[in-house]
Amino acid sequence: MIPELATLLSMARYKEFDVEVALNAAIAVFREYGYAATSAQMLTTAMKIGRQSLYDTFGGKWQLYCSAVERYSADETAAHISMLQKEGSAINGIEAMLERVIAEATSPCLGLSSISDFANRETDLQAIRDRAAKGMFEVLKGKISQAQVEGDISSSTLPEQVALFLVANIAGIRMAARGGADESSLHVIKTLAIQALK
Repeated sequence: MIPELATLLSMARYKEFDVEVALNAAIAVFREYGYAATSAQMLTTAMKIGRQSLYDTFGGKWQLYCSAVERYSADETAAHISMLQKEGSAINGIEAMLERVIAEATSPCLGLSSISDFANRETDLQAIRDRAAKGMFEVLKGKISQAQVEGDISSSTLPEQVALFLVANIAGIRMAARGGADESSLHVIKTLAIQALK
């Protein structure tokens, strides 16, 4: 967690508003509109706070955006890991993770939009994404290795390479959904991805 966000959350009880509730509202706005198209007025309206409170508490639009991306990335990582660690075979956990992505795919992904908006030009934002990705990547590689031992994924490809392939498919499912692909089409992408691993 970036120090700024940790400080914000520790200050929550001293504020006239709930900082976590306000941050979640900001996440929803940034998810829907991205950074550039989101105004301070849109944020304060959604967060139910005044402009001065936004700057006093979060430091400004950019700092708020970074806090939003960090919180969103941490929550998404935890949700992915929860699916991967479901009981049963490793491949079942991988499929459960992809099923969750499909279920959530029509909602904008703040992680993807931050990449589209900024690529790797902002080092603090890149560091946030890197930390989240590293956490999930390690768990995913472990599950892939387990699935290889269990005979459900070919052992001819390195776990790191399989993990990259699956992460790319997660992004592809989300982008396809935002482009109008229906749920059955998203399941085709998932099915083909799993088949490609065998």
